[in-house]
Amino acid sequence: MSFGDPNNPYGQQGQGQQPGYGYPQQAPQGVPPQQGGYGYPAAPPVSPYGGYPAGPTEMPGGVKAARVMLWILGAFNLIGGIAIIGLSFAVDSELEKSGASSADAEAFADFGQGILIVAGVISLVFAAVGMVLAAKFRSGGNGIRIGSIVYGAIGALFSLFSLPLGIVSLALAVLVIVFVAKSDGAAWFNRNKQQY
Repeated sequence: MSFGDPNNPYGQQGQGQQPGYGYPQQAPQGVPPQQGGYGYPAAPPVSPYGGYPAGPTEMPGGVKAARVMLWILGAFNLIGGIAIIGLSFAVDSELEKSGASSADAEAFADFGQGILIVAGVISLVFAAVGMVLAAKFRSGGNGIRIGSIVYGAIGALFSLFSLPLGIVSLALAVLVIVFVAKSDGAAWFNRNKQQY
């Protein structure tokens, strides 16, 4: 009696063949079966971020550049705010030296000094907001992204009023908007968001 060719997987099993040859293997006892079908293990879940289950793990280059630009814009506003407040006191002392003694001239000088101080304080607050946004880029969510876009838009608007000196601030503010609004920026800021 012959068992046929021992290399033929469709023939009868001979004694030299492995048990279960040609058939899916069963899991050993104590190991739960996989839910893949056809004897193959289940595939891992697919992520829209190219294999990162929770989004990118390293900050994209455009987002890093936007962060640096926010620090620079914050420094410009800080220096500008301090300079405006200092200018308000310098203008007041110059008016006192000039000998303007009428009540109208004094009221105008006080009003001008008040406007300059308010503008300086607004610039200092704007600088603080930009620096806080830049500091939160590593851990922040979509709110930091939206806040950075709004900050860039307001910065670009006010830079238009100070042209030609504000050309650098205008360029930086527009670049912040562009880099943060790109798709890799959105992926970075939404990386910790729960997906349902």
